[in-house]
Amino acid sequence: MVTMKQKTKKAAKKRFYFSGKGKVQHRHVGQAHFNARDTGKDTRDKHGGQSVDRTDLGRITRLLPYN
Repeated sequence: MVTMKQKTKKAAKKRFYFSGKGKVQHRHVGQAHFNARDTGKDTRDKHGGQSVDRTDLGRITRLLPYN
């Protein structure tokens, strides 16, 4: 009997990533455009990732089986 490998959801792979300690993170919201009107503080706060809420962790880890 041959077992099938799970497929990674490519849409989720583009949106979420894992930190060095294994936390699931995503980009800050509001980073796509209209950033010139943000204050310097807003721009700096958007740097880096933002942790995913723990209520969504199960769904996201199911979409990314090999991370």
